[in-house]
Amino acid sequence: MYYDILMFSHLATVVPCIFLGAYLLFAKKGGLTHRNLGALYMSLMLITAVIALFIEAQVGDRLFNHFGYIHLFCLLVFWTVPTAFLSIKKGKVKTHQRKMILLYVGAIILAGGFTLAPGRYLHGVFFGG
Repeated sequence: MYYDILMFSHLATVVPCIFLGAYLLFAKKGGLTHRNLGALYMSLMLITAVIALFIEAQVGDRLFNHFGYIHLFCLLVFWTVPTAFLSIKKGKVKTHQRKMILLYVGAIILAGGFTLAPGRYLHGVFFGG
């Protein structure tokens, strides 16, 4: 039951990021809407990563009998979100853009893809088993 609560909380925070992140990557940059949605996106990504740390790995090798390789994406989030925020505050637009692309590709596309691997929770949800 504890696992289910964590998993659904994780999904509730990450699923909006799939759409927010895609929108932010392709929409007009710099305006109030971009800044507000960007703040929401970054906040949700941080919350998602914190929740993910509490979800015990169910597949593959584990560190401390808890963390799996997929937890490395949490480190990506904890590094890219603050450094991207600081970059844009310093006016380093290109650095901010690179970090936001890295965050989306790494933490949404790659990590999301790994969650569909056989034996993982979402694989069972989408493909049965």
